[in-house]
Amino acid sequence: MQNANSHKKPMGRLPKVAIWVVSIIVIVLLIDFVFQKQIFTFMATKIIQQRLLSPTYKKEDGLYAGLAGTGAPFADINRVGPCIVVEAGNNLYVIDAGPGSARNIGLMGFDMGKVDAILLTHFHSDHIAALGEMMLQRWAGGSHAKPVDVIGPKGVETVVAGFNHAYSLDAGYRVAFHGAATVPPSGAGGRARPFGLSAEEDASIVVIDKEGVKFTAFKVNHSPAYPAVGYRVDYKGRSLVVSGDTVPCQSLKKQAQGVDVLFHEAQQPALIKMIHDQAGLSSSPSLAKITADIPGYHTSPEDAAKLARETNVKHLVLYHILPPIPSLFNNMFLGDAAKYYKGPVTVGVDGMLISLPVNSNNISIKQILK
Repeated sequence: MQNANSHKKPMGRLPKVAIWVVSIIVIVLLIDFVFQKQIFTFMATKIIQQRLLSPTYKKEDGLYAGLAGTGAPFADINRVGPCIVVEAGNNLYVIDAGPGSARNIGLMGFDMGKVDAILLTHFHSDHIAALGEMMLQRWAGGSHAKPVDVIGPKGVETVVAGFNHAYSLDAGYRVAFHGAATVPPSGAGGRARPFGLSAEEDASIVVIDKEGVKFTAFKVNHSPAYPAVGYRVDYKGRSLVVSGDTVPCQSLKKQAQGVDVLFHEAQQPALIKMIHDQAGLSSSPSLAKITADIPGYHTSPEDAAKLARETNVKHLVLYHILPPIPSLFNNMFLGDAAKYYKGPVTVGVDGMLISLPVNSNNISIKQILK
């Protein structure tokens, strides 16, 4: 009998526990129902305050590079078009304007209204598609009375004029709605600032030299897309290079010497060939030809690694990733890169922030966008 009773007592407690659990759930649901508006208002206010008052990264004096876009023309759920935000001291710049990148800039905590200039490497659509949106956000976000400078090789005048024309009606609507004090009509759009390069293969020119920040544009080889350039950025002893789209070339090798971080475009030919071999299954009549062509004017991860080794780069970051590939298979994308470069290699994804603090050799990378 004792054994029977001892087994019945826990069974008697179980319904009581269940009643308590159900009661708590009901109470929580009632509170949520009754106070839903107040709860939402409280949470939404906190989120807005965080977004407006607190940047998503702690700023100290240094050279920062935010990967607002690391993709290529092929659709990629993890990557939009190529775009790198560069912050140095109180100066903010944007290199390239790939599709979708303007929104990522804001999501990463950078203020488009404070952008000093936009720099373009060349004029393929996947590097300029968001230019109109960037010019608009910079104008409206900062109530600027002067258009943003858009710096690029010769031909940038045509690109900027086209976007200015396309956005001219929109600009008029916004002035009429918000008023000239908020969006001064004189500040709409962009102002092209073209530069030329000499005929030498390794030609370069300083295009920005302000408050300790120096941008050097240099010739790269992305033929038939000509002219095409990369950029080197120097600030208080820290440095980075953005390759732009290119095959391996002497000018890039010259500018990358000893930099802290080399941001290099990368395309894995072996994976492109896999797409090419199956192109017949696609409804696109051009896929086979395109996948046969594109390896001829891009750089493989292996070749980027060779250049990083030859130039004593401290950290290699790959962007403009082609073809799209989940991070789980980064080793497949990198191929044999580790054979040629023993330093750290990062396959870039949107939302990465690379920090180079002054008076230090540290290079830190963290993911801001989850």
